[in-house]
Amino acid sequence: MVLLVPFDGSTLAQTALERAVEFSEYTGEAVLVLSVIPDDPEYAVERGWVDAPDAYDPDATADRFESLVGEIAPDAEFRVETPEDVSSMADVTTDVVRTIREVSHEVDASIVFIGSENAGRVSTPVCSVGAPLSEDPEYDVHIVRHAAA
Repeated sequence: MVLLVPFDGSTLAQTALERAVEFSEYTGEAVLVLSVIPDDPEYAVERGWVDAPDAYDPDATADRFESLVGEIAPDAEFRVETPEDVSSMADVTTDVVRTIREVSHEVDASIVFIGSENAGRVSTPVCSVGAPLSEDPEYDVHIVRHAAA
């Protein structure tokens, strides 16, 4: 079994990774950090990865995330996926969620550690990946709503 941590570089994702590492020390389960990096400059700006669309380089973003993960969890495995747009009706967030779900099933994740201010709330912003991921009954979910102090 694997502890899966979707990672977008945010403070909450970093805290989720720290919690997954702590949990793995008790269970002996491996930690897999997954960064889903769409080839979409507007999405990168929305996420705060870059200030302007023309500054977006998906490979540089992946390298930055991998470096950050290495500082937080040197023993964790790091994986990058680029979602494939299977429908012109789906937005990028839907593609990201679908990719995380696919990987979680592929690796037989026992718990997904999500850093999200919005997951699990009654009303959820459309841009949140936490809520749709928390609905999958195939794995448990640990939602991190507050960054480590």
